[in-house]
Amino acid sequence: MSFVERRRFLWILFLIGLVLIAIVANATTLARLSFDELAARADSIVYARCLSAQSRWEKGEIWTFSEFEVLEAPKGLVPALITVRGLGGRAGGFASHVEAVPRFLPGEEVYLFLLPAPDAARTGPRPSYDVLGWAQGTFRVQHDAHTGRSSVTQDSATLAVFDPRLRAFRREGLRNVSLDDFQSRLRQALARAPEGE
Repeated sequence: MSFVERRRFLWILFLIGLVLIAIVANATTLARLSFDELAARADSIVYARCLSAQSRWEKGEIWTFSEFEVLEAPKGLVPALITVRGLGGRAGGFASHVEAVPRFLPGEEVYLFLLPAPDAARTGPRPSYDVLGWAQGTFRVQHDAHTGRSSVTQDSATLAVFDPRLRAFRREGLRNVSLDDFQSRLRQALARAPEGE
């Protein structure tokens, strides 16, 4: 097979892969999880600062791996440095975007509700995690330098998520809640979580 034929063949395979990813992404519907459900189902909850984010090909798909310094762990036992993975990103001149999968920037602080990534995803020196409910389990912390106020906004506050009780898509989530109020809500939700969760 010549170089041109091989390149054409690889492009066709890549395009087929993109179509399959698009089909899966479009078929993925996130069911609404309440704050209490997120707190109960998460294996770990961390308050962390993003150190870096890098995308790469893995098993035919682009994944982004974000490294975090854990500042606090209200739930679960996690090391001081963790990796959070998310489907999509930019690698090798290609871009892949999956709606509702959070992206992180170095320096930003977040509360993340986490599940351990499947064993196949544990490819680095530190444990890998997935964000529970993607945008629903991601809470961005903003610090206002002028007022000294810190606030928290859930990523899903700007994303339509399916509510099975109402059988409709809704934009819902915490938005601009004070950091103190968020931490109080989290403590209460963890106290209400069933034993063994």
